[in-house]
Amino acid sequence: MSGKLYGVGLGPGDPSLMTVRAVEIIGEADVIAYHSARHGRSIARSIAEKHLRADHIEERLVYPVTTETTDHPGGYKGAMEEFYAEAAERLAAHLEAGRTVAVLAEGDPMFYGSYMHMHKRLADRYETEVIPGVTSVSAAAARLGTPLAEGEEVLTILPGTLPEEELTARLAATDAAVVMKLGRTFPKVRRAMESSGRLEAARYVERATMPGQRLARLAEVDEESVPYFSVAVLPSEVDVQRPVRDVGEVVVVGTGPAGPLWLTPETRGALAAADDLVGYTTYLDRVPHRPGQSRHGSDNKVESERAEFALDLARRGRRVAVVSGGDPGVFAMATAVLEVASQEEYADVPVRVLPGVTAANAAAARAGAPLGHDYATISLSDRLKPWEVIAERLRAAAAADLVLALYNPGSRSRTWQVGKARELLLEHRAPDTPVVVARDVGGSGERVRVVRLAELDPAEVDMRTLLLVGSSQTQVVRRGDGEQVVWTPRRYPEGS
Repeated sequence: MSGKLYGVGLGPGDPSLMTVRAVEIIGEADVIAYHSARHGRSIARSIAEKHLRADHIEERLVYPVTTETTDHPGGYKGAMEEFYAEAAERLAAHLEAGRTVAVLAEGDPMFYGSYMHMHKRLADRYETEVIPGVTSVSAAAARLGTPLAEGEEVLTILPGTLPEEELTARLAATDAAVVMKLGRTFPKVRRAMESSGRLEAARYVERATMPGQRLARLAEVDEESVPYFSVAVLPSEVDVQRPVRDVGEVVVVGTGPAGPLWLTPETRGALAAADDLVGYTTYLDRVPHRPGQSRHGSDNKVESERAEFALDLARRGRRVAVVSGGDPGVFAMATAVLEVASQEEYADVPVRVLPGVTAANAAAARAGAPLGHDYATISLSDRLKPWEVIAERLRAAAAADLVLALYNPGSRSRTWQVGKARELLLEHRAPDTPVVVARDVGGSGERVRVVRLAELDPAEVDMRTLLLVGSSQTQVVRRGDGEQVVWTPRRYPEGS
């Protein structure tokens, strides 16, 4: 009969943190296998050493390379694939001979460990069992003596080998995080922490539970001193006292047309870092509640007052996120904030605007690609500009054969504008011009339809609706699955 393969998690380094089951399996095994670099020393073996017997058969699996530098024809990946295949067959020979094989793994065998490469190659051929172990993540949090994640916080585990921009985006968007595999990646990880605004909170843990353990603020660590067995930790922010500043800042963020799926990582980071959230209540409701944050909701018609309130908070040292729907610079809060911020009394308050997915782009994506060529964006609301100006712009854009994205087409108090706009557009567009009627895109009441311009019904349009009016070139095609798609060619006919 074939032997059994065990992946044995040894914990983070301290032999006393091995599980009882791990010790049992090592004692029962015929073969003890472990990975090492060319120098032959194995941290895994050193953790389990006192449980090894003289009659154990030891299989040392020596990595051919430990960095990405190699002359192997397949490069680093090719060299490692070849090594894992050869190592797996060495273990298979023992299993075929009926021997029990225990592969030692620091931490947990299935968590960024080398054992998993043996498991994937052997588990379909032999009986296999994995013994979980305490990870370096848990050990680091325990040694720091601070909660890693609490309540509904999201914990993100990242390898430091990721590209710097990817690290920055993920660190900005999460609540708590641990970055593994530091060593040579440390300078990049530190820059990502700084770029994402998380460096102040970041902690450094080296060789958790091992001799030579070191704890420090990440910002104070010398990059030349960082070994591979170290992690960067962003612990839980629940109950953390936010720093008092002389002057804060205002960040105007766009939440997209609906819920969390439409948020960018940069926006998530700004919302998480804010002391205060200010905005129209409907948009604030899209943002998760976080401990320590204050929320200031208001009606949709007090934009200037809302902007002034946010700037006053920032002037008192608060970090404020002004929450807008869609993109804050498209018929939204960025203009209102910047207009008030241009007053002399707020000249020293930093203001940033972060983009979001605007309703036109969201609706266009649902329909296909109606905005694939030149287009104009016009608001039909005459609350802030005369209807005569709107009508003039509609005629000009229609005469130029531009696709039109019509925002704020109607509301309870504005019921005639859509009908009037349709009449103006029919002076320049054919009756069968496609119109995308997109309501509540991304929300629970989403409905996207395509109608002829002549048949556009104003009664079906409200403030949650956006209209995309095609040009003379816009196409409507029914594909094989029965779905209609709308698209505007990027090439415009010559002489048109």
